[in-house]
Formats: sequence, structure tokens, C-alpha cells
Amino acid sequence: MNEKELENSATEDSSDIGSEEPIRILLVEDDPALRLVMRNVLENHDYHVQEADSRVVAEAILKDDTSIAAIVLDLGLPPSPHTTAEGLAVIRSVVEKLYPAKIVVLTGQDEESSALAAIKEGAFDFLSKPSKSEDILNAVQRAVLFYRKERTLSEEEGLTRLQINAKVADGLKAVREDAEEKLVRHVLKDTKFNVYQSAARLGLKRESIYYFLK
Repeated sequence: MNEKELENSATEDSSDIGSEEPIRILLVEDDPALRLVMRNVLENHDYHVQEADSRVVAEAILKDDTSIAAIVLDLGLPPSPHTTAEGLAVIRSVVEKLYPAKIVVLTGQDEESSALAAIKEGAFDFLSKPSKSEDILNAVQRAVLFYRKERTLSEEEGLTRLQINAKVADGLKAVREDAEEKLVRHVLKDTKFNVYQSAARLGLKRESIYYFLK
């Protein structure tokens, strides 16, 4: 996705929100420099950002603010920054307490196994560390779109969560593709199969939507 498409996607997010408060994001990262970079990227696209440097702080914020749409979560957090224990505990807490936030995990070690473990626990997506600012923004935009779609479906159809049908055992590609296909289908239905609007909402090129339709 190029810079122009990212800007279009961000604009679409803002126009959909209307007079509502900015979408709220939680950054859970113990590296203050990296946290600052991610915060600046997200705030430049009109997201409201809160920060946590540990599981305890993250869980306290989530308890107080249930309107958080997406969480960018480093799996390696203190007091065990060299394992994924604390990060996975955050995911379990979000799932068990039925918080609606979508989780994008950042993984730097044993990427494949860590990402699979995170998705098995309930994470929405994953990124390898270090990640480009563009990739983080793109992942957050998709997570927010999924969060908002669930909220709309919950209000209109009583659906609480879009389910992913692919088995974790099939690998990361299958899980991600199933999630993306389900999201594209819902957006296409939402726009009455308007390819231009669907592409803008998803931050994709129109050719990609045509390919999906075929």
C-alpha cells in the first residue's frame, strides 16, 4: 500500500466517524522510543492513543476504557521481556473479559511460533519487529475497520464477533486469508458492491477487489 492509499483510507475512517470521538488505540510496548514513534504515526492520522509499558498497566487502562478499538501489543513485556508470557496474558485477558478491541501483536523472536500462539489466543493480526511505520498504520486501520464492522453487525444483527473459520494448525497464511476474506465480503455488502468505495475503505487497489470478485 502506498502513501496515497493510506491517506485515502485514513480519510475514509474519519468521514465514517462523523461527529464521534476519535478512534481509541492502546499501545502496549516497553520500549519508550518505539512507543513514541508509533504514537506519532497514529496521532498524525487522528487516532486517540493511550500507552502502557506492561501487562498490569494495559489491563488497568482496558478496565477503565472499554471503547478502545485496537491494541498494538508487544509480546515481550516486563517482568519477562524475553518471553511471550506477559503479552499472551494480555490477549487472554481481552478475550476472557469480552473487550471488543482488536489486537495487533508485535513479535521479534521465534516469529512463526509466537504469532501462531498469539492468534490461537485471539489476536487479530501480527507484525514482525522491527516494523515500518506504514505497516503498523496499515495493520491498525484494518483492525479498526474490523472492530467497527463487528460493532455495526452487533447493533443490526445481534452478532457479537466475526468468527475466523480457518484452523490455526493450517498456518498463519490460512488464518489471515480467512479473516481478510470475511472482512472484504462484509464491506462489499455494506457498499452494495461498489468496488471504488470498498477499495477505499479497505485501503486496497480496485484491481485487488476485482480479483477477489473473480
